[in-house]
Amino acid sequence: MENAIIKAENSSEEIYTSIRSFVITAQDRIYAAVNSAMVTAYWEIGEQIYKACGENDRAEYGKNLLKYLSDKLTAEFGKGFTERNLRAMRQFYNCFPNRHTLCAELSWSHYRILIRIEDKTVRDFYTEECARSAWSVRQLERQINTMYYQRLLASKDKTSVAAEIQTGTPKPEYEKAIKDPYIMEFLQIRPDTHVYESNIEQALIDHLLQFLLELGRGFSFVSRQKRFTLDGQDFFIDLVFYNYLLKCFVLFDLKTDKLTHQDLGQMQMYVNYYTRELMNEGDNPPIGIVLCAEKNDAVVKYTLPEDNNQIFASKYFTYLPTEEELKRELRIDEFTKLDRD
Repeated sequence: MENAIIKAENSSEEIYTSIRSFVITAQDRIYAAVNSAMVTAYWEIGEQIYKACGENDRAEYGKNLLKYLSDKLTAEFGKGFTERNLRAMRQFYNCFPNRHTLCAELSWSHYRILIRIEDKTVRDFYTEECARSAWSVRQLERQINTMYYQRLLASKDKTSVAAEIQTGTPKPEYEKAIKDPYIMEFLQIRPDTHVYESNIEQALIDHLLQFLLELGRGFSFVSRQKRFTLDGQDFFIDLVFYNYLLKCFVLFDLKTDKLTHQDLGQMQMYVNYYTRELMNEGDNPPIGIVLCAEKNDAVVKYTLPEDNNQIFASKYFTYLPTEEELKRELRIDEFTKLDRD
């Protein structure tokens, strides 16, 4: 009798779980449909306003039109049609004039953030990355505020990229997996607080989802304190990830002090070991990234060979730096000049 009751309870739980999944799926579809309809409607409203009064409403007709539309729409449909929102819809159309390029995965809240980006190239980058990586609105704001695009741009070896375009045989785009610097304010470590490498490592594991977001697309966690032994001596790699887009292992070593040539040499040994012993069939060669509190570019330049494409050093911040600090770190003016050239 008792077994029959337990079986009935289990059966009821399975039925509930199944029905619950149907309800959640239906809710998700309804949300997606409503979101898509709202985005399309706001784009069409923006198109009408743009065609009526252009990019701005400095002319008297434009000001009067926006007030008239806001009053009438608010009276009939309620909140959401303030003059400010109507201007945002017009800007939305102006930034994304081709309706077919709109992403069904992105909400109006996403687009409200994207239209603030003046540079079309940068805006298109964030739009594509946001849709591909399924960023939430908060995550999108964080990536923009921490200059995700500029940090990727700064990490690219423009000379090598140009050479690969000429040869027609591009190497794996490792630069897309590497940022400099990394922003890890989610660790909630106060500036100028001394911490041990083990503390940072543990904090990264505790905030693994946020760290994966900071790393970018394609990363999956493999191991922590990966041990291997050479002639009876044990070595430990702080963190190991695999990037399924680059098809390679990515090794991280954490340093709380200034980068030294010994740190780079140690990472070179780790990468050599993974290359010769742990690569799987079809893998690209692994890359190693030394995360350090302070980086010396001259040490990196003269420690690593000129044709190096596997060992990298990146600085990390455990707090959200100001825009001025990030610009100094990235030398934005220099990279902008390189792009123009």
